[in-house]
Amino acid sequence: MILSLPSIHYCIFDKMVLLIIAGILLLLYSLLILFFWLQWRKIPVYRRTGPMPGLQVSIIVPARNEETTIGNLLDALLQQDYPSGQMEIIVVDDHSTDQTAAVAARYPTVTLLTLRDDGLNSYKKKALERGIAAAKGTWILTTDADCVPHPTWVSTIISFAQAQQSAFVAAPVAFSFNRSVLQQFQALDFLVLQGITGASAHGGHLSLCNGANLAYTKEAFTAAGGFAGIDQIASGDDLLLMHKIAAIRPGAVHYVKSEAAIVHTLPMQTWKTFFNQRIRWASKALHYKDRRITAVLLLVLLLNLCFPVLLTAYLLYGGSYGWAVLGLFVCKTVVEYPFVYAVARFFQMQRLLAFFVFFQPLHILYTILSGFLGQAGHYEWKGRRVK
Repeated sequence: MILSLPSIHYCIFDKMVLLIIAGILLLLYSLLILFFWLQWRKIPVYRRTGPMPGLQVSIIVPARNEETTIGNLLDALLQQDYPSGQMEIIVVDDHSTDQTAAVAARYPTVTLLTLRDDGLNSYKKKALERGIAAAKGTWILTTDADCVPHPTWVSTIISFAQAQQSAFVAAPVAFSFNRSVLQQFQALDFLVLQGITGASAHGGHLSLCNGANLAYTKEAFTAAGGFAGIDQIASGDDLLLMHKIAAIRPGAVHYVKSEAAIVHTLPMQTWKTFFNQRIRWASKALHYKDRRITAVLLLVLLLNLCFPVLLTAYLLYGGSYGWAVLGLFVCKTVVEYPFVYAVARFFQMQRLLAFFVFFQPLHILYTILSGFLGQAGHYEWKGRRVK
């Protein structure tokens, strides 16, 4: 028997089926957020004690068209409390068309390299690879040219790494932001991502990190084969490398929860660049060898998809579908709030919580769009079209 169009609509939007699916997804999501919250609270706050670490450190900064920001970074690096004789700074200029290289060249203690390779899909990985090849340090620290670290950034991370016998350390990143809706939304969203990063990495449950604040031994990078095997993926110089090192150094990948290790960076300046950034991040999803991360991302995407599906059912059929949308929205917000509050408190950004409820619809929309568009093909990054 051939189903009529109303029958098909009824099958798709059967209220009981939709509510059961949404309820199951909400339950699983709630357990996930509870897990993140408990894990975040378990991470001890690290404070450096004892003598200054005595390891040689190389700080690698890939830079492309960052003439307005790289000077602030280099000034901050030169003000680190780490012994200058045990720390080198390497800037790798990635085909900049502005005065980035000229600004870096003004600093006599900074080593300036030029990336000459072209026709790549991942210029940042190639720039990091070039810098690491020239590095003299046993430890590699990476950050971005638009970042500003705390004066004790290097000493905190290296002393933590020594204490934990780490091969790879993920560290916290926070946005500096103004009062615009775009920047405050990004700051709050990124805050949550940082909380998930710390909670996931603690105890080795999942492997998440951000390339704006990483440290790993040169030996571990070499032993893992560097970026070989992931060098054709435009993004992933951080998380995908973390997975490779975790595979050969199990138990030696850690997250340092310390205010002294925070690196501050700038949010995207337009909605277009914001979406491009999030699409770039989402593009790595199918390349994760740790399928637990893929499962988590799929769960988050499916739960957020419940909102447009239930909303469509409400517009078509009305009735209690509207209450289902509202109930799911309230439950999601209530479930997330304690975790978001705990992370915001660590970063001293509790003022952002005033916008938490109002930003939820925007967060749901961008999660869905970036989730699908991240797997759809090309996007722009640093003025280049990549995939």
